[in-house]
Amino acid sequence: MPGQPPGATPLDPDEAAALLPASVTTQEQLNLWEAENILEAESWLATRARIDVLDERFIRELHARMFGRTWRWAGTFRASGKNIGIAPEMIAPAIRDLVLDIRAQVAAKAMPAEEIAARFHHRLTKIHPFANGNGRHARLVTDLLLLQLGATPFSWGRGDLAHAGEVRSVYIAALRAADDHDLEPLFAFLGVARRNKG
Repeated sequence: MPGQPPGATPLDPDEAAALLPASVTTQEQLNLWEAENILEAESWLATRARIDVLDERFIRELHARMFGRTWRWAGTFRASGKNIGIAPEMIAPAIRDLVLDIRAQVAAKAMPAEEIAARFHHRLTKIHPFANGNGRHARLVTDLLLLQLGATPFSWGRGDLAHAGEVRSVYIAALRAADDHDLEPLFAFLGVARRNKG
C-alpha cells in the first residue's frame, strides 16, 4: 500500500490479497484497522494469568492476536523473501535458537534484564519472521519479556514508531547499526545502562 513509512516491509501481491476487511482501501484505513486489532490483543493479554514469552508458539500466537482480524496469514511465519530479514526457510530454526539463547542468558543472569531484552528485540527484528507487523510485534513481545523478568518496559524513544518521523528514523538507524554488530545506538535509544561494555 502507498504511504508506508521508511523501513516498513513491502507486501508481495499474495500477502496483500490476504487482507481480511474488504472496506480497507488506503494505508490510513489499514493503520486504524490494525491499531484496533492490536488493542484487542492487548486486552487479551490482560486476561492471561501467566504467559511464557520465550516460547515459539506464544510468539506466533501474539502476532495472530495482534493482526488476526486484519491478515489471513497473521501468526504464520512468512514464506516470501523481503528487503530485510533472513530467508524464509531459516525463520523457524532462528526463532528456536533465539528462544533457547535468551532462556540461557536469563537463567545465567548473564547481563541485566534490559540488555537481554534489547538483544532479544534486535535479533527478533533481524529475523523478521512475519510478512508484516514485525516492529510492532517485536516491541510488544520485548515489553512482555521485560515484565516477565521483573523490569520496566522500554519507552521506545517516547514517540511514534509506526509513522515516519525523527523518532522512527533514529530507531531504524539503531537497528541497522546493530545489524552491523554495533549495539550501542540501540542501547542508547532504549536507555539501557550496561554493566560491562564490550
